[in-house]
Amino acid sequence: MSKKSLHTAMQQKKDEFYTQLKDIEDELKHYKDQFRGKVVYCNCDDPFESNFFRYFALNFKSLGLKQLITTSYKPSPIANTQLGLFGDDKTLPEPKGRPKVTANKFIINEVHDIDGNGAFNLADVAEQLKANKNNEWAPLEGDGDFRSPECVELLKKSDIVVTNPPFSLFREYLAQITNHDKKFLIIGNKNSITYKEIFKLIKENRLWLGYRNINSDMWLQVPEGEQYEKVVDGVKLKHIMACWLTNLDTTKRHEEFTMYKPYQPEYYPKYDNYDAINVNVVAEIPRDYNGAMGVPITFLDKYNPDQFEIIKFRKGDDDRDLVINGKSPYFRILIKKRKI
Repeated sequence: MSKKSLHTAMQQKKDEFYTQLKDIEDELKHYKDQFRGKVVYCNCDDPFESNFFRYFALNFKSLGLKQLITTSYKPSPIANTQLGLFGDDKTLPEPKGRPKVTANKFIINEVHDIDGNGAFNLADVAEQLKANKNNEWAPLEGDGDFRSPECVELLKKSDIVVTNPPFSLFREYLAQITNHDKKFLIIGNKNSITYKEIFKLIKENRLWLGYRNINSDMWLQVPEGEQYEKVVDGVKLKHIMACWLTNLDTTKRHEEFTMYKPYQPEYYPKYDNYDAINVNVVAEIPRDYNGAMGVPITFLDKYNPDQFEIIKFRKGDDDRDLVINGKSPYFRILIKKRKI
């Protein structure tokens, strides 16, 4: 393996945080109607480990999915075994003349109670996959990288992408799904919303925050051998500054933000390099000021595009950081009310 490939593999390993099922359930319960009749693609998820696969497989009928596609991004820990997650391991011979199997794909077209016990669970999914009836489990030709030709072809067939992509490749990942004009609901590092490429999408109302409060970080599961901060029910977890990002419509982004504080010039200083006042706390956006305002990045959690216009991020007229008396407040978004 080249030094570059080794570095990339090591970096991706550090990005390998698994989302807890409860966090997925808490967010996706708000979007249920938007999944009906859709093809969902989880393109950074090992089907044998991913709680995204578990969620969509178990809720396939209630969500009204047309199809669920899941591909692993990295070599599966059970590569060359048949459905080891569900027991009944069976080692598969490595085919001659092709690379070692490193990733898998699951394509689910229907689900039902196959063992007749009156309940649907992952064991039923396993039986259907093993029987290969209307569903498919197969190794991928390549390593399952979301940029690989076969994964891009699967992306083209999908309607909505839902996953937790590697943070170090987030710019590239988001560029790919937006270039293919896909609906998405993904997890990203909070710092990503300050990237110029991503903030541009926010300003253009092509991306916004999900329902989870931006001040509420996530506890994500870490792979074996990586550092963790606590253990819950045998699961090793690490505190990550993460948030949900989406272009699926939400009721949250149409809620009007109520402003209570009156404008007082002495309380809201102006910037040296832009005609706008500084607001230190989102809750203190003045109700009766109609000019430009610089607000904290956490404003995006309250952003209603019908109520506010985003002007720009962080920079003044001189294209330098906004400053007050020579000092720069932490990241500020310049906004203006659309109505008083």
